Amino acid sequence: MILGFHHAAISSPDIERLIGFYTEKLGATVLRRGGWDNPIEAVDKRLGLEASTCRIAILRVGLTYLELFEFDGAEARGPTRTASDLGIAHLCFQVDDCWEEYRRLSALGVEFHDEPLTMPTGATFTYARDPDDNIIELLSIPEDADFPRLDAESVKRAQAHLHE
Repeated sequence: MILGFHHAAISSPDIERLIGFYTEKLGATVLRRGGWDNPIEAVDKRLGLEASTCRIAILRVGLTYLELFEFDGAEARGPTRTASDLGIAHLCFQVDDCWEEYRRLSALGVEFHDEPLTMPTGATFTYARDPDDNIIELLSIPEDADFPRLDAESVKRAQAHLHE
């Protein structure tokens, strides 16, 4: 039985820079660091890599987990993605107030595509980019909006867990 979505993973050429962005600007908490210093054949096979070494960090951002990787010994591929590219296009974080987060993050130097926009559903969103050019969406959804949202009870449970 599938229980739900657990995390998204981002590969970076500079894991410390990405950890700094998510902790300092989005309020993430580093839960775990790890990785491997010598190639592990079984891991490489599962990841589709050869002779890799890696640094890993797992972060909690509100109700979401992010897994960050910095690989050595594995060829990195680009180019920068756009929101219309096939595959995972962006990470979305539900926030209390999209405009408030937009102003706060803009003051911290985060660059946005444009200011927040409220859609006919009642939800308000905007897009930004992290230091590795991954697209991040901020989304606020009023309780009366015609749009799926994290329910209040789940948010309360998660907030209690975060403060334990």
